[in-house]
Amino acid sequence: MADSSRPRRSDATKAAILTAAREQFAQQGYAAATIRAIAASARIDPALVMRYFGNKERLFAAAAEFDLRVPDLSGLERSAIGPALVEHFLERWEGDETLMALLRAAFTNESAAEQLRALFATQILPVIVQLSRAPRAVAAARAGLIATQILGLAACRYILKLPPVMRLPRAEIVRRVGATIHSYLFEE
Repeated sequence: MADSSRPRRSDATKAAILTAAREQFAQQGYAAATIRAIAASARIDPALVMRYFGNKERLFAAAAEFDLRVPDLSGLERSAIGPALVEHFLERWEGDETLMALLRAAFTNESAAEQLRALFATQILPVIVQLSRAPRAVAAARAGLIATQILGLAACRYILKLPPVMRLPRAEIVRRVGATIHSYLFEE
């Protein structure tokens, strides 16, 4: 009978892979980090990385920590908050390949999807509660609707690269999607 108090070998291997992946992604960036380099750093065969995580995006989603860096919007006029949130997220999506990797992975990997849900629960929901001054349940519904807009925009513009969305000028996206975000935040 196995001793359940001792960690299993697979747990130690996964932990070593995650540690090596965090180091490689931090040093090399998402694009330059390779499964082979991560495996070498963890002193294991690359096939084990694939066995436990499936692909680089899933490994990344499991290893990375994300900060949406949502700015303090409390000093803005109410009408400027929606557009400011859209502008912020456009900057984040365009300036951080790691968020794109997480979004792509979230569509096919439950761990990545959970990480994305946690980002919104811990980094967006508190902002929406503060800005809307709505009860938490109402603010949660509003944050969910905002997520549909932000994630849908990112998926269509940066992953699917839908031509009509790609051609839209940034200012128009900020204005139009910002108005929708504003309505989610403040309209009853």
